Amino acid sequence: MTETEELDEEKLKEKETVEELGDDEEEEEAEEAPIEEAETEKELEELEEKAEELEEKEEAADEVTEEVTEAEEEEVEEEEEVKKEKKEVEEEIVEERTYTIPLSRAWIMPPKKRAPRAVRIVKSFIQKHMKIKTEAEEEGEEPEKLVLSNEVNQKIWSRGIKEPPRNIRVRAVKDKEGVITVYLAEGD
Repeated sequence: MTETEELDEEKLKEKETVEELGDDEEEEEAEEAPIEEAETEKELEELEEKAEELEEKEEAADEVTEEVTEAEEEEVEEEEEVKKEKKEVEEEIVEERTYTIPLSRAWIMPPKKRAPRAVRIVKSFIQKHMKIKTEAEEEGEEPEKLVLSNEVNQKIWSRGIKEPPRNIRVRAVKDKEGVITVYLAEGD
């Protein structure tokens, strides 16, 4: 065989392989087309499912906002009830007095004991001036209780344990049950 014949044969072989490959590619494309369509159908189904899930979430969110608004309405009603109760408590006040309590004796104590001493001074001052009945005095009635409000406690401890205020203005309120509550005086 001559070189030209060999070249011709090689070209023919190449053409045949190209044609075979072309046929294979067409077959693959033909096979891929239904797969792509199937994939797009699956994707469409997935998208529809996601859309349904989003709609469900939105509905749930709407329900939650409705529940929140209902909860807020309930809170407002509870606050109104609390305000009414406070007014009733204020009506039950038997006695109310305002005192300026000197706390200078607390400064006699060592620095780390001054604020607790100031609290004890306030309690003893109120007991003495509001004439709190103790257990031993009258057995038939309940002993009267003394309660310091959180405001008074914070005022005494505001500068720490070492430096309580030199004096404090308080408002002592006695209710029907005999409980004496000590509040900060207005303006302090």
